[in-house]
Order: sequence, then structure tokens, then C-alpha cells
Amino acid sequence: MLTALVTLKMTYKISPSYIRNRDGIYHFIRRIPVDLQGHYRSDRVCLSLRTKSEPKALQVAGSISQRLDDYWSGLRLQKMDVPAIHLLISDNDDARHDSPTLKEAVEAYLILKGGVTNPVFARTARRNGRYVITALSNRPITAYSSADAAKFRDYLFDKGLSLGSVRRIFGSVRSIINLVMREQGIEGTNAFSGTYMPQRYDQKERQPIPSAALSVLQQNCKDKDDEARWLIALISDTGMRLAEAAGLAMNDIYLDEELPHISIRTHSWRRLKTRSSERVVPLVGASLWAAKRLHQRGGAFAFPRYCNTEGCNANSASAALNKWMKGIIGNEYVIHGLRHSLRDRLRAVECPSDIIDQIGGWTTEGVGHGYGRGYTLEVMAKWMNLTA
Repeated sequence: MLTALVTLKMTYKISPSYIRNRDGIYHFIRRIPVDLQGHYRSDRVCLSLRTKSEPKALQVAGSISQRLDDYWSGLRLQKMDVPAIHLLISDNDDARHDSPTLKEAVEAYLILKGGVTNPVFARTARRNGRYVITALSNRPITAYSSADAAKFRDYLFDKGLSLGSVRRIFGSVRSIINLVMREQGIEGTNAFSGTYMPQRYDQKERQPIPSAALSVLQQNCKDKDDEARWLIALISDTGMRLAEAAGLAMNDIYLDEELPHISIRTHSWRRLKTRSSERVVPLVGASLWAAKRLHQRGGAFAFPRYCNTEGCNANSASAALNKWMKGIIGNEYVIHGLRHSLRDRLRAVECPSDIIDQIGGWTTEGVGHGYGRGYTLEVMAKWMNLTA
């Protein structure tokens, strides 16, 4: 027994984050609380983290530990007597609710928001509604409980979705139910509001593209010289969102002005993300080159491969462009990294943050920023030329 203990101390390096290093590989080891050991075949959880990196091991161990804490809290709650259990709604109680079903609410929401004419918006809302219906069934919207919402959260995590994706789906479902309840004067609470989201470390940070890699990318775009590469080049020195650029009409591009620029505005085939997204952006560097190539080709739409009067398929563009980019500058970079990159480049030349926000269409905090017309094209072009 003593020999085994000595060997254990030599083999494992104890840390407060439940990780141990065994022959160069980190493991997660945590003792199961005494009151819950009856649910397990062992008195501790032991898992290989399959990494030799301590920072990565700490990150993964923290996520595992959080999930265990959440699960153990649920086990403890199951042992408690449920207060006011006689007030809970059973599966047979749905008939008491005269509110629309979730499926009906989604369609009502799309009509109210005008989203039925926007295929992407409608597809997203209906998809999120189907997630709820698959997990919890199609009930009246007031028949869902907070416990149902927690069950739905776990269903999404079990599907392998990241925390960011789960939060976006919950935000969509909340918006659908809130709007329909307000419009139809339905009393009650939205069960999908305030659902606890456990901290998880499964979101990948979008990396800004370094200057050296950006130069390589832009040169490759000029060498390839086709519609897809014009789209990348146009984004590279304007910081536009992919959907903003892919959904441009040719008459959004002004090359005959003293300062060439793009007008980013809402179209029937492509909405904008926020009110501040509507803006003008000067054309400089590779973006100006791409705009000139588009004008030489002509047509009604800047990128007819991805956009027409029926809608803008930015997701299709993203998949194709990311695949090509990764072959040029590495797997860690994606098209949205160009937007992050422009913000860093503007910071590097000490451009004021409110000018950066206006160029990128980011929302600027503060009441005062809602007054006036903002900065002129001349001012924005001066700073953008410093980055090109």
C-alpha cells in the first residue's frame, strides 16, 4: 500500500484544477461527492485529456468540472420534494392554454417582421422553432415551463452545439414568443427567458489576419482574378461583413466620385444586421481594385454567383471562400477575420474609435453619437489610406 502511494505521488502532479500529468499526458481526476457516490461505480471521475499542453488541459478540465457541477446539482435537486407540485402543468393540460402553438407563433412572427419574403431569415426562424418542437413537442407557447427550457438547452448541447450557437437559438425563440405574446395580448411569462447557460470553453475565437498573410492573400486574389476573389479583395480593405458585400448591387458602388466609395444599404434581397450597418465606406487598396474589376464586368449585381432578386446566399459564399483562403494562408483564418483585421489595422495607426465604428458599422455607445451625420468620406478615407 505504501509503495502504491509513493508511486502515485511520483506519477501525478497535483493541481487545484483537477489535472494530473501522467507520463507527459494530462488527466482529469476529481473525487465524487460522498452524497452522490451511490450513482457511480467508482468514488472518482478519471478521464484522459489527450493533450500534453498544460494550458489546454486546464481549459478542458475547467469545462468538464463545470459540467459535472451542473449535473451533480441536478441530481441533488431530484432528491428534494418539489414545492407546489400540484400547480405543475401535465401533458394533458395543454388544452387549458388558448395561446398559439409554437409552430403557429413562428409563422405569425415572420408575417409581423416581414421575414416571409426573406428566405434566410425565415429559414433560420423555422429551423429554431423545429428544434423546440423536436425536443419538447409543439405546444401552446404559454404551456412551456422554465424546466422545459432547461431541457431544451441540454438537448442543444447534446447535439454538439457550442455555447454561442445555443445562446443565438434561445435569443431567436425568445424573440418569437415575446413578439407574438405582445401582439396578441397574451398574459404570462416567456419560459425561454432567463434560462441559465453554464460557462463553456468551446467557442473558437476568430483570428485577425496578420499584415504579412493579408498581403499574400490580396496578391493571390489579383493573380486568380475572378468573381470569388474580387469578393475577398473587396472585403479585405473595407471590413464589410460577408453578407453586406455579397449582397451589393452594382449601383451601390461609386467609382466616378472624387472619393470612390460603397454605399451599404438594405435591399429586398439582403437585410442589414443593425441600424448602424447602413453606411458609406471609402474604397482603397485591394478593395478599390476589386470594385474596378466589377465595373469592367458590369451587370445588375456585384456578385450574381451568390446574390439575385430572390436572396443573398452568404453561407454558400462563406464555405467556398474559407476553403480557398485556408489553402493560401492557413487553417486558423476565415473570411470574417478580415473584418477583425481592419479594426486592428485602424487601431495601429491610432484612428479614433468612433471613426473605426463608423467605417465598420459597429454600434457606438453613448447618446451623443446619435446626433449629427457622422464623419465625412474625406476623414474616413484619410485613415483608411494609412492602412492600405
